[in-house]
Amino acid sequence: MNISRSEQRVLHVLALGGHIRHERADGPKITAITCFTRDGMILADCDLAVFARLRRRRLIESLSGGPYRISRRGRAAVRAQLDNQGA
Repeated sequence: MNISRSEQRVLHVLALGGHIRHERADGPKITAITCFTRDGMILADCDLAVFARLRRRRLIESLSGGPYRISRRGRAAVRAQLDNQGA
């Protein structure tokens, strides 16, 4: 599966325990998203276009209206990256 650099970055954050909170307007359409790392920091690379591509490919999922997290399919698609927190 061909995944862009920004999609890989978001998937990596989600694989480490992050989540994406979404906001809806007056209907079912999602109008705003915010991607949080496991430490509570906000990831600036995640926008609605990246979110829509990840959701369309079913790499992320939401259970019972909760925040979006990485799916099993997303875990298989993400490439291993070094974690810079230990340095």
